[in-house]
Amino acid sequence: MNYRRLGRSGLQVSELSLGSWVTYGNQVDRHAARESLAAARDAGVNFFDNAEVYAGGKAEEIMGHALKELAWPRVSFVISTKFYWGLREAPNQYHTLNRKYLHNAIDGSLARLQLDYVDLVFCHRPDPNTPIEETVWAMSDMITRGKALYWGTSEWSADEIRAAYEIAERHHLHKPVMEQPQYNLFCRKRVEQEYKRLYEDIGLGLTTWSPLASGLLTGKYRAGVPAGSRAELEGYDWLRSRVTDAAKNECVGKLEQVAHELGCSVGQLAIAWVLKNPNVSTVITGASRVEQIAENMKAIEVAARITPDLQQRIEDIVVDMEQ
Repeated sequence: MNYRRLGRSGLQVSELSLGSWVTYGNQVDRHAARESLAAARDAGVNFFDNAEVYAGGKAEEIMGHALKELAWPRVSFVISTKFYWGLREAPNQYHTLNRKYLHNAIDGSLARLQLDYVDLVFCHRPDPNTPIEETVWAMSDMITRGKALYWGTSEWSADEIRAAYEIAERHHLHKPVMEQPQYNLFCRKRVEQEYKRLYEDIGLGLTTWSPLASGLLTGKYRAGVPAGSRAELEGYDWLRSRVTDAAKNECVGKLEQVAHELGCSVGQLAIAWVLKNPNVSTVITGASRVEQIAENMKAIEVAARITPDLQQRIEDIVVDMEQ
């Protein structure tokens, strides 16, 4: 495993990490979570991603119990959570980044995770109804209180991130360090174009999610939706149309040919491609089974074999496929 600095911060995170979205609380119980965390740790993973809203708080509870049973030294792993969506549809508890919500939300997450602090905390989406200045002060205060070590954003625009950074700099507050955007062969513009100036200007780090485009880039949806896949889960109807897109699945078929030449799966090729971007601090992977973790980790070896010519060939296959 290789480790990369989280943007311009001094924190080192494993270039491949493990997330809990969809799986924990839906496909993975406490026992399976403990096994997957242990397998990832054995492979060198030190960053584990979570969020308040995942499975309505159950993902944090499951991860918290697993971490307690594993009893790793706290200094040896990095944990994140995210806030915005909320757990209850009520004023100051739902779709907000106001000071009151954030002040209470971090305590709820820490209780579910059974931790004294999280390493990374993200504003899960921008909040058009709360002044960015209020959010920046609240996030900075969260770090000052020792509840989190670094804060950042998820799916914010470049202008919103820059505004938050400049407010923090002006008032000598803790600045946003990282952004968590979707990034894969079918979703590229934000990472490669919109944020381009931010990597140099403010040292933005990226903890990217969905390297497999919700499983589309594994090739398993080329013949339809298989039984037991996440696209069959209740509440994920929106995903079904995405992963069965005919044009994108045709691209996946062409990518499989490239993967065959490299001696890997198309999923490993897709993860390896994301790893080739030097602005990516860590690629968040998902797994509902321990075996998937071992398969995902092989992408590190594949990345080392992707030459510039091969990378261009891959990108030529997916041209005009931006979602």
